[in-house]
Amino acid sequence: MDGRLCCVAALDWDDRVVVIGEVGQAHDGSLGTAHAFVDAIAAAGADAVKFQTHIAAAESRTDEPWRVRFSREDETRYEYWTRMEFSADAWAGLRRHAEDRGLAFLSSPFSLEAVDLLRSVGVAAWKVASGEVANPLLLDAVAKTGQPVLLSSGMSGWAELDCAIARLCAAGTRRLAVLQCTSAYPVVAERVGLNVLGEIRVRYRCAAGLSDHSGTIFPSLAAVALGGRVLELHVTLSREMFGPDVAASVTTGELRTLVDGVRYVETALAAPVDKDEVATELAPMRALFGRSLVARRALPARHVLAADDLTAKKPGGGIPPARLEALVGRRLRRAIGSDEPLSDDDLETAPQG
Repeated sequence: MDGRLCCVAALDWDDRVVVIGEVGQAHDGSLGTAHAFVDAIAAAGADAVKFQTHIAAAESRTDEPWRVRFSREDETRYEYWTRMEFSADAWAGLRRHAEDRGLAFLSSPFSLEAVDLLRSVGVAAWKVASGEVANPLLLDAVAKTGQPVLLSSGMSGWAELDCAIARLCAAGTRRLAVLQCTSAYPVVAERVGLNVLGEIRVRYRCAAGLSDHSGTIFPSLAAVALGGRVLELHVTLSREMFGPDVAASVTTGELRTLVDGVRYVETALAAPVDKDEVATELAPMRALFGRSLVARRALPARHVLAADDLTAKKPGGGIPPARLEALVGRRLRRAIGSDEPLSDDDLETAPQG
């Protein structure tokens, strides 16, 4: 193991929207699969890869119940957490691999021992999972490192979040992003809570983001348009993989699409448009796709124009249709053929009357 907390890759959501591929427990205890996730998430263009660091003896009692009994291999939840553990050297190898692929390395700690382990390994920021928001011991431990903190809010109301954020800031946290999250797997559209992002920014004066469990890319794209700076999505290598979070995950191909979409939306948001300036730039296009007033039928010289004498046809460049009412009652200087566009030179200078 080669701990180097101060040298790990940075995670800067002020610079651009940060996209985090969440592996969680999708590796199912296989270190090789965990490394495969690093490569896949890097290839998709994400900014960071995130794991979860579980140390069963430090985190749970042996009688912890299953949320959903999904494992055919483990008799108890405790056995499952034990099987999910990696050694310190294994975690350090994952961090090195992530950084070699241009990813920031993150892992959520679920015990004080996990915080200590990850401090020695090195993380770009601390991710506090939804279930740890009400754990002041863990909040104090991560805050005292001075590292940035990403706080999920999936199971907390405002009062609990207020207390957690006040505690983090009092204990030393200076860079904070709070992620809207609903702890349902998958979450339905009506419970994604995109409206909460704006309130997070106002209430805590910090970056807001979305930890999404919808299994789609749509909420994250909407979150960027609403000012979200951090996106976290569970990732699966295939929808046929084993694990409790597959239904709430996006595939690596979908993650690639999301990253492309995020960068597109970022570029669009960073370039405000002046409608008058664009209209001037598009004047040639306007002439091509616009319309001009033309005679519906042949009209003789000295004819006094009525509304049904004229119609609007492409291309533009002549008298625009918006002037139709002003032409009614004007006299023609010359004969006009059917479909022939009018010009101001074809009209006498004053309306008849």
